[in-house]
Amino acid sequence: MKAIKLAIVPILALFLFSSCTSVRVLSDYDKEANFGTYKSYAFYKTGIDKAQISDLDKKRILRAIESEMSTRGFVKSNTPDVLVSIFTKEKERVDIYNNYWGGHYGWGWNPYYWGGMRGSNVSTSTEGSLYIDLIDAKSKELVWQGRGVGTLNNTRNIEKKEQRIQEFVSEILEAYPPEMASK
Repeated sequence: MKAIKLAIVPILALFLFSSCTSVRVLSDYDKEANFGTYKSYAFYKTGIDKAQISDLDKKRILRAIESEMSTRGFVKSNTPDVLVSIFTKEKERVDIYNNYWGGHYGWGWNPYYWGGMRGSNVSTSTEGSLYIDLIDAKSKELVWQGRGVGTLNNTRNIEKKEQRIQEFVSEILEAYPPEMASK
């Protein structure tokens, strides 16, 4: 029985740590839009300037978007079919883990009689959302929006930060175009 409990602990820990690093993605789109006609893009400066993140992180996000759009066959253009905009939101996330270390039950006085020792671990992190909007350049209407939610894992290692931003953008744009995402 102890061997089974010990085997479950690493699996549970792996699940908890991997779930903290994943990006949860949602997307929405205008079902009347003809996504097959969109072949070129440009960044929508007005929208990007409003994103409340550092200019360095904006550059990282835009480079990641350029890379993803290029792999999807899009070309950057002065007369684009779609405009790409981004915005961000963040919120403080608090996780409380209650622990139970068992107790000693039986006759006689025992300080752990009523359920053993209990403790709590509290961790906080900042959870952010990155929105990528695709706007029809002619009609100026939003035709597709992807949102990724997760933690950026504040780190001093710039390579890891850039890799995490690339992961966010890649997973969000994986849902584009909607016809291909539904297959």
